[in-house]
Amino acid sequence: MKLCVFAGTFNPIHNAHIMMAKYILNNFDFDKFLFIPAYIPPHKDYDRDMCVHRLNMVKLAIEDVPEFEVSDIEFQRNDKSYTYLTVNELYKKYQVEGKINFIIGTDAFANIESWYEAEKLKELLDFIVFVRDDDVVNFDYLSERGYRYKFAHMDFVDISSTMIRNLIENNEEISNLVPAKVEEYIRKNGLYRN
Repeated sequence: MKLCVFAGTFNPIHNAHIMMAKYILNNFDFDKFLFIPAYIPPHKDYDRDMCVHRLNMVKLAIEDVPEFEVSDIEFQRNDKSYTYLTVNELYKKYQVEGKINFIIGTDAFANIESWYEAEKLKELLDFIVFVRDDDVVNFDYLSERGYRYKFAHMDFVDISSTMIRNLIENNEEISNLVPAKVEEYIRKNGLYRN
């Protein structure tokens, strides 16, 4: 089985995330596509109360796309969400053909060597790199160090979770930025209001 993974904080998941996932679905040939919300992101401040909300929002965002699945694998570990540990668990759980493909942005990929067990991780994954509009990208140095990657050539969509949180804090409209069910969930649960 050819497996693609989209891992992240998803705080909250937004339309650009969904567009990226659909781009992969339409341009690559995977048997399974997994969204994996981080339980405790190792490099970010987090609110433990938000963990379940983030997972629920991902479930709502993808429930109308049968090709997408959400995994709570990092919640089951109940510890920091290190990609290396998660990927090892995925290899135990699934009969993966070749390597797991891992979606990543250029900013994160530029820092991949700082990730936990990066030297081992690069042996386990092929990366699909999404380029931000203003990024000048040259990852030849990572290629020389054994990282395997390809670029996703989707038009850049300027939406970020930070932007959405800021808009909510300022009582501004987010309906064109997140799936309708996610917006409803955010409002119903009073999320991202200080």
